[in-house]
Amino acid sequence: MKLFDLSLKFNGFPIEKAKSTLKAIQNEKNFSDYVETKKQEIVSYHLKHNPFYKTFAKNINVIDWNTIPVMTKRDLQQPLANRLSEAFSKKSVYINKTSGSSGDPFIFAKDKFSHALTWAGFMDRYNWYNLDFNTSKQARFYGIPLNKTGYYKERIKDFLSNRYRFSVFDLSDAQLEKNLRKFESTKFDYINGYTSSIVQFAKFLQRKNIILKNVCPTLKACIVTSEMLFEDDKELLETHLGIPIINEYGAAELGLIAFQNKNNEWIVNNEDLFIEILDENNQVLPNGQEGRVVITSLYNKAHPFIRYDLGDMGKLSKSSTPKKPILEILIGRTNDIVVLPSGKKAAGLTFYYVTKTVIEDGGNVKEFIIEQLKIDTFKISYTSREALSEQKIKAINNAIETYLESGLTIQFEKKESLERSNRGKLKQFKSYL
Repeated sequence: MKLFDLSLKFNGFPIEKAKSTLKAIQNEKNFSDYVETKKQEIVSYHLKHNPFYKTFAKNINVIDWNTIPVMTKRDLQQPLANRLSEAFSKKSVYINKTSGSSGDPFIFAKDKFSHALTWAGFMDRYNWYNLDFNTSKQARFYGIPLNKTGYYKERIKDFLSNRYRFSVFDLSDAQLEKNLRKFESTKFDYINGYTSSIVQFAKFLQRKNIILKNVCPTLKACIVTSEMLFEDDKELLETHLGIPIINEYGAAELGLIAFQNKNNEWIVNNEDLFIEILDENNQVLPNGQEGRVVITSLYNKAHPFIRYDLGDMGKLSKSSTPKKPILEILIGRTNDIVVLPSGKKAAGLTFYYVTKTVIEDGGNVKEFIIEQLKIDTFKISYTSREALSEQKIKAINNAIETYLESGLTIQFEKKESLERSNRGKLKQFKSYL
C-alpha cells in the first residue's frame, strides 16, 4: 500500500498529476525556452491576481527579467491574508512557516499542486538511491514541536511516512546508546536529518569502534540537511555509518533546492525552481562566482516567491548548464558574516571551520558554537568530557590569527549542552553586531 501517496491525496495534494508533470518537465527538449516561459507566466499571473505583488512589483517589464525586483523575507513579514492571490484562501492552501534561521521568520502559503510538485521532486531524487517514500523505513534525526498539538501532528506524519524519530535534543551517551539499540532491532533503509545530530551519533560510534551498517545491514544511505556538512564530518559519517552520505539543500517555503547525485555533484532543482546567484547590486553573477542565492518558485500561484532572496550565499559550478545546474558550494547565511576590526569580512563558517580543524584534532570536544559578541571579541562554547588545555587554546588562537587576523579576544566556555533552536537545529555561528 502506498500510504504516503494516499496521505497526500487525502489532504488534497494531487501527487499523481505532480509526478506526471515532473516527468514532462524533465523530458522538455528545449529546456531554456521552458524556463523562460515559466518565469514570464508566474510573474504575469501574480501581477494580475495578487494585490500584494502588484504593489511590490509595479512598473516592471515582464520580458526584461532584470527589472523584476528582488524580494526579501522582511518584505513578506505581514499578514498572510495580505499576500494570498485572488481565488485562494487559508483553507484552500498549504500553510507553514519558515524556520527563522535567518532571523526573519514568517508564515507562507503554497497552492496544493505546487506543494505536490515539491513532494514529487523529493521522491524523484530519493529514487536515485532506490529509496521510496512509501516503503523505505527512515531513521529520522529531527526536532519535534513540544506543544501537544504540534507533537501529535508530527507523530502522525511519522507513522504515515514510515519513519522513526530520534531525539536531537538529547545527545548524551546514554541516549545515543538507546539509539544504537534501536538500529539493532529495526530494519531501517536510510537515515535523514540534521547534520550536527547525525555527526554526534557518528562520533559516539567512533568511540565504540562500531560501523552502523554492520549493526543494521539494511541501511542504504544517509541524507543530511538543514546544516552545513564539512568534508571531515562527511568522512567521519562515511566511515562509521558505512553508507553513502548525501547532501540535501532545501527550504520550507521552496522545497528541494539541490540534491547530491552519485557522482558527488550537487544537482540544482531547476524543474519547479529558477536559481540565480546575485551580487550586492542584484546583478547576476557568472557561474563560478560567489553571491546571494535568489530563487523563483515557478509554480506557486497562491503566494509569490519571485526573485526571492533566501538569505544564503553560494555559487554555481562553471560546468553548469541550463539543463543541469550544479551547486558548487553553499557558503552560509548572509547574516552570518564576520566583520573584523581591520574591516575585513569573512563568512561566519570560515571562522567556525578554522577553529574546528584545531579543536577536534584528537581532542574530546563533542561539538561547539562560536558567537561574535563585539567586533573584536568572540566566544567559543563547547561540550567536552574535559576542559580545553592551555596548549589547545593557544593552538586555536594561533589558527585564528593565521587565517583571520591578530588582536582578537577569544573567550572559551565549557558547557553541559549547547542551545539548539526549538526545532533542534544547532546554529554554528552567530553574530550579535
